[in-house]
Amino acid sequence: MNSIEHISDFVKECSSHNRTIKISGSGSKSFWVDSHADQLLNMQDYAGVIDYEPSELVMTVKAGTLLTDVNRILEKEGQVLAFEPPTFGGEGTIGGMVASGLSGPRRAYAGSVRDYVLGIRLIDGIGQDLHFGGKVIKNVAGFDVSRLMAGALGSLGVITEVSLKVMPKPQYEKTLRLSMNESQAIHFMNQAASKPLPLSATSFYQGELRIRLSGAEVAVRAASKELGGETLENADQWWQSLQNQTASCFDLTKPLWRLSVKSTAQPLGLSGQCLIEWGGAQRWINSEHTPSQIFKVAQEALGHAQLFRQGNPAQPLGSPLATSLIPIHQRLKKNFDPKGIFNPGLPGNF
Repeated sequence: MNSIEHISDFVKECSSHNRTIKISGSGSKSFWVDSHADQLLNMQDYAGVIDYEPSELVMTVKAGTLLTDVNRILEKEGQVLAFEPPTFGGEGTIGGMVASGLSGPRRAYAGSVRDYVLGIRLIDGIGQDLHFGGKVIKNVAGFDVSRLMAGALGSLGVITEVSLKVMPKPQYEKTLRLSMNESQAIHFMNQAASKPLPLSATSFYQGELRIRLSGAEVAVRAASKELGGETLENADQWWQSLQNQTASCFDLTKPLWRLSVKSTAQPLGLSGQCLIEWGGAQRWINSEHTPSQIFKVAQEALGHAQLFRQGNPAQPLGSPLATSLIPIHQRLKKNFDPKGIFNPGLPGNF
């Protein structure tokens, strides 16, 4: 599908015959979510940068564009996607980035995918070509509707084009390494976050806390002196391995759970803990505990959980929605996809 017209006609045809559609880019996240449907809509051919104004910090891109291509263009201008989305071996696309809502190590300090979405072009469940938001930072018309698509896993429509806010690349970076236990690391990360320090990433793994500082060199050096620890050499390799989930802690045979909890939550008491990120707010657990046990622990920590690897991608498993939220999700689904043809089986479908 290499044009909006082709995509729209395809959706209209499927809608008229009540055929379900699997929306796909490169399939780089099929280990996590992989809908089974009557028809495949592959967006890889609808690719390319539509508009990029470095001085305005805005880029508009077709959904099938590879993230690696976008990163390469931004690098030439000294700019970045601040939320560090995973590229999963260089195959991830812009559409998949928004639909999954996944962000990397910088997310807790720079914001998430949805915070950088300025506008969305979308084909809804009856083939309508819709536009939400704008292409400049100050234009916020329809901004919230654009944000709805971040993390919706294609349940509300086919993302065709995205306008994103980009940011200047940090002037200077340094990563510190400190040895401590889990409780100490959680306390240390939250104490650091309460101070005016140029934090840009944190992680705790196997007794080692790593803290990345980014910004003006004088500010980074002052902060590193205050925090202590030793400088981690070749630190980019570590943060990239977390961003793209190539670190050894993600290469596991047991189920890997992703928990989003209150950052100050104490150790969760689950066996097989893998990694803590985002100042304590994201925790990866390599565990064979039952889903009900995982959900209970996440709820007690004021958060939620989802099975990220070693599950059934056609029916992803996550904490149940709050009862009060279900009618809202149902109304959104009915308005955008009245026949329920998009990505059946994935979250967001009712």
